[in-house]
Amino acid sequence: MVTAAALIDGHRALIRAVRAYRVTVIGATMPPMKGSYSYTQEKEEVRDEVNRWIRTSGEYDAVVDLDRILADPSDRDALRPAYAHVDFLHLNDAGATAAAAAVAAQIR
Repeated sequence: MVTAAALIDGHRALIRAVRAYRVTVIGATMPPMKGSYSYTQEKEEVRDEVNRWIRTSGEYDAVVDLDRILADPSDRDALRPAYAHVDFLHLNDAGATAAAAAVAAQIR
């Protein structure tokens, strides 16, 4: 399984590469995935750690918190049912629209 440290290292590598082109770098947290076929508590802990880093590291110019925007208010580790595809891992059209609106709000 991929570790949080490895994912964070990947984020840092992408940030460095993009900064070479002098563009704004917007990070996005990983959405919830509880209820999906691939969900495990171990993966949830990795997702939580990476999302915490994305929110607090200051390495991105801005952050879109898809985790909070798309989460089910009654279970923050699961997608809001109105945004979830039947696999509870991917977004349906309403979820994609909400995510796109959140990104668009950051670039205005």
